[in-house]
Amino acid sequence: MLAIENTLISDNIIEEDFVCNISKCKGECCVAGEAGAPLEKDEVTYLEQNYSKIKPFLNKKGVDAIESQGVFVKGFDGDYETPLVKGKECAYAVFSETGIAACGIEKANKEGVIDFQKPISCHLYPIRIQSYDEMTAVNYHSWSICSDACDLGKSLKIPVYQFAKTALIRKFGPDWYDALEQHAKKTS
Repeated sequence: MLAIENTLISDNIIEEDFVCNISKCKGECCVAGEAGAPLEKDEVTYLEQNYSKIKPFLNKKGVDAIESQGVFVKGFDGDYETPLVKGKECAYAVFSETGIAACGIEKANKEGVIDFQKPISCHLYPIRIQSYDEMTAVNYHSWSICSDACDLGKSLKIPVYQFAKTALIRKFGPDWYDALEQHAKKTS
């Protein structure tokens, strides 16, 4: 366990390898699970204010789900989440002709329509964060649907923290990431 500023970082972030292998999993993380993607309060506000800009990048099932449930829902634990389509995929998920899931929010961002990439929980994955009063836990989430990503990460020798570098900098800043990287170099 490593402490940087007000975060506690699991050693698995440094020790485990991971590189998304979308050609193998087909974006299953946007489909599988019992809940939508975790959302932060400012992300909820952003989605409320910008849904009309994102809507053209979504499919009909996603739009129907959002318009009946809202741009977010409260999960069993009271936290904010993206809504699901009939208990399955994220309402913001869109699918290619070959069935690969992607994020409609991210598509709107890539087209320059919005300045928000996608929920930080999605960008950070396989890292999950949990905020407490005084501290934030930064943990590696191991999920069987990502076994191909673990295999690819091992073959390329890319640890989780390097795979998630852009997202970690987005969430915690470059100084925080530099401290993590320096620690990782000392321990390897």
